[in-house]
Amino acid sequence: MESAMSIIELYHICEVELIYNNPFRPSVRPRIDHPESLCQLLWEARNSNKIELVEESKVILLNNASRVLGILNLSSGSITGCMMDPRIIFGAALKAGASFIILAHNHPSGNLKPSAADISTTKKLMDAGKLLDIKVLDHIIITNEGYVSMAEDGYII
Repeated sequence: MESAMSIIELYHICEVELIYNNPFRPSVRPRIDHPESLCQLLWEARNSNKIELVEESKVILLNNASRVLGILNLSSGSITGCMMDPRIIFGAALKAGASFIILAHNHPSGNLKPSAADISTTKKLMDAGKLLDIKVLDHIIITNEGYVSMAEDGYII
């Protein structure tokens, strides 16, 4: 027979610990100062076996000097979409101490034009970032043929 929980047990709260370990000095981390350097990083981080099969999203976490803190492999979806959950994105950004983030995903179709969902998701994440003082610098769409920067195209200001 189970015993009744005491008041203390009922209100016991689990401890949450935030840890971010980066063995690299800031000076050796890549600096992202223009879309070309970003796309080179994304090209190296892509899964070449899936770029034309399913959408995959990544988030590049940057410090206040635009040096890469890490790349979050956020989600893998279907041929027409993938999730970009703000709780996961900004949880990782806060944990890493990121000042900026850059969103990225591929379009298996090869079409570089941002979809309506891409535009609305970007706006939603920009608004969420403002509340946390974490700026969304760009949202990059990549294919085997190239990339498009939503910041360069005026979707992000």
